[in-house]
Amino acid sequence: MVLRLWALPQAAAGISCDRMIDAAFKAFSQLFTQPLRAVLMKAVGLALLLIVIIGIVLNRVFAALAASGATWAEQTSGMAPHAAWATLAWVLSIMASLGIITGALFLMPAVTAFVGSFFVDEVADAVEREHYPAEPPGHALPLLRALIEGVKFALLVFAVYLCALPFIFLAGLGVIILFLANSYLLGREYFELAAMRFRAPHEAKAMRKSNAAYIFLAGMVIAVFVSIPLVNLATPIFAMAYMVHIHKRMSGKRVELIEKTR
Repeated sequence: MVLRLWALPQAAAGISCDRMIDAAFKAFSQLFTQPLRAVLMKAVGLALLLIVIIGIVLNRVFAALAASGATWAEQTSGMAPHAAWATLAWVLSIMASLGIITGALFLMPAVTAFVGSFFVDEVADAVEREHYPAEPPGHALPLLRALIEGVKFALLVFAVYLCALPFIFLAGLGVIILFLANSYLLGREYFELAAMRFRAPHEAKAMRKSNAAYIFLAGMVIAVFVSIPLVNLATPIFAMAYMVHIHKRMSGKRVELIEKTR
């Protein structure tokens, strides 16, 4: 283990906490510049639309299930008047709606990750033009590749959240588990998206694995961001901009050298 940590690239070893914080401030401040502000509005609008559609569909499904369940119980038991069962169905539908709203807050990383897959290259291009104008720009990811990565990540987050859900009621242990899971998953996803603009997918994954500790720490910054209600709608824009800086600093001059030899 010691040998593995010692073997980390020199450039990666230079990524200290203050540099991570500096990258986070640069990414956040650029959210309000004209190029990223336009992307931010599109991403937030699409995320809200997606959440509303999912919420309406699930609400209709749960309300229908509650109504059919109450009707079945009324016909089977015959122990209470119709009004009582109708009231129960209404209460259950309201509880389901509240559950959907709560679930939407917890599943925000999955939703924003899928939405962000449409805009990763616009964000990366803006960051590279603003902060790294002298270096060759990255290559845009094929839309299909970005969408596949976004869907895979969303499904993975959903699966992790389902596993962590039972621990929510154990003295807040689930909250800690979700934060650590978000740190790992968000750091992994957005770093690979940033790295794949300069490297083949397998090279991006290998770089992420060899610097896993640093990527995890960087992911904690994104996990804090995504835990703030409403602000977390901007997560894909902030996270992609942030990881562009992290990847550049880990790569040092290697990105430029790779681009020139192609």
